[in-house]
Formats: sequence, C-alpha cells, structure tokens
Amino acid sequence: MRTVAVLALHGVVSFDLGIACDIFSRVRTVDGGEAYRVFVCGESSRVRAGHFDIHAPWRLEPMMDADILIVPGVEDINLAVPSTVKKALRLASDRGALIASICTGAFVLASAGLLDGKRATTHWAVVNEFAHRFPAVTVDPDVLFVDEGNVVTSAGSSAGLDMCFHLIGRHHGQAVASHAARLAVAPLFRDGGQAQFIQQTAPLTSSSLAPLLEWMLANLDQPIDVALLAKRASMTPRTFARRFGDQTGTTPIQWLLKARVRRAQELLETTSASVDHVAVAAGFDSPVTFRTRFRSVVGLTPSTYRRRFSTASP
Repeated sequence: MRTVAVLALHGVVSFDLGIACDIFSRVRTVDGGEAYRVFVCGESSRVRAGHFDIHAPWRLEPMMDADILIVPGVEDINLAVPSTVKKALRLASDRGALIASICTGAFVLASAGLLDGKRATTHWAVVNEFAHRFPAVTVDPDVLFVDEGNVVTSAGSSAGLDMCFHLIGRHHGQAVASHAARLAVAPLFRDGGQAQFIQQTAPLTSSSLAPLLEWMLANLDQPIDVALLAKRASMTPRTFARRFGDQTGTTPIQWLLKARVRRAQELLETTSASVDHVAVAAGFDSPVTFRTRFRSVVGLTPSTYRRRFSTASP
C-alpha cells in the first residue's frame, strides 16, 4: 500500500484538498484491497481554509516517509511558504517521493525549487504571474497536467481530478483508474487542455455532442471517419470539425485515436486475447498500426503494457 500525504497550508483551496483526499482514499486494487493510505498534514494543527477552518490530524512528519505528496492550491499566491514546508518538500524529493500539485499549488513547489529546469502548469488565470516569478520553469499554459516523472503539476482545480486518475493509472493500470473515475462520476480522460476554458465560446446552435461521443465509444471497432460523424451530427464536415474542437479541445480523429488506445489498454489488462485480436477489437486497421499508435500514446509496447498491468488469467 502506498502512502499519500496531502499538505494543507493556510488558505488552502478546500476543493483541491478534498479532491486529493477523496480520490486516493477510495481506490481499490484489483484484489479489492486499499491502494493508498491518506494523511492530511497541516503547517499547524488548525488550518484556515476559506470559509472554514480544518483540523489537520498530522503535522509535517508523515511527509518524511510518504510515497506521494500532494500540494493543493492556495487562495493567496502572495503568502510566503514556511521554510519548514519547503525543506520538507525538498527532502521528500531527494529521497525519491512523487510530488504533485493541484492548481496554484505549483507556486509552492516552485518556491521550494522543485520545478527549476522542468515543465509545469498552473491555473490559467495566474499563469503569467507564475512565469514572471519563476523564469527557470518552462510553463505550459494550455494543458490539464504535466508529468515530469517524479514531479507532476496540474492546472485549475478540476484538473486535479485528471492528474489523480493519471497517477493511479501509473501505479495500478487503467482498469483501476477507470473504477476510481466511475466512483467519482468523472471522465477518466478529458481531451484538450485548459485553453478551452479560458474564454467563453459563442453558444452552440447545435445540440450537445455527448450522444455522438457515446455512439463513438460504443462503435470503436467500426470504420469511423469525419464524414460519417458529420453526417450523424447533421453538419458539414468543416462545421462539425469546428464544433467538435469547441466542445472537446481536440480533433475528431485525435479523440477517436485516444479512445481506441484506452479501449485497448482495458482489453490488455482484463483479457487474455492476443495483441492482434485486441487491435481489431479496439478498431485499428492492422496490428502494425496498432503497435505504433499505442506506443506513441502510452509510451510502452502493448506486450510490455500487458506484462505490467494485466489482471487476466493466462
């Protein structure tokens, strides 16, 4: 079982804190056991959290041994980070703990020097201020989260969900992460980045694309192209592509590719079907194309992924 320490600083964003605590505490392994033990660590025993105070059961000590440290966002990015907190974060990083931030928690990590020379993201509303304060960090303002190996940063609050599911997938595979997402009644993956939320787009004259997305997921093994999708949506291909980008932040083909890769991940984890059969079931033209696409998205070959995450009996 991995241990997760969630840091509660004064002015912590309570939603961010709740995301980390709730998501990790509910994760179960494939055999039904607890996957994570969660500790809420406060800079003091009583922490101010917006409209209320919280009692932190632990001080900073659990951070010294935790496998994962989560730093939720803070309401006031101008508040100084206590030196004891920065020291604890650096020590945890030095011993190899995975350290992650939600929203403006990236300011805390950067102030401790943990993001120097790395890519990172934070909430779009403060991303320019972040880049100004921390020029040694390469800021990516458009993504939902950035994974730099042992340091992971996420964008505005709800992107913390995306990041948590990503971390669960790293540790336990997509089947476990999918279950965690279903418990949270949230999508396991959201295509596109936070750029789609920066400005309110003009109201769509067509109905929501949600029914079409559900149809795509139910027919991943069938030939699907933009012309077919546009026809089902009663739009021209050009209008459909524009509307699709407005609502999902990506193109129809990229959305379809990632959905097929995710389906393949689940099949590799939960069935003993051959890789070639998985390729067909997930809707890829050929096993060669499947292997190439899968590796470009996941970073592993299908066979390697199966060895690492399979729960199926031989």
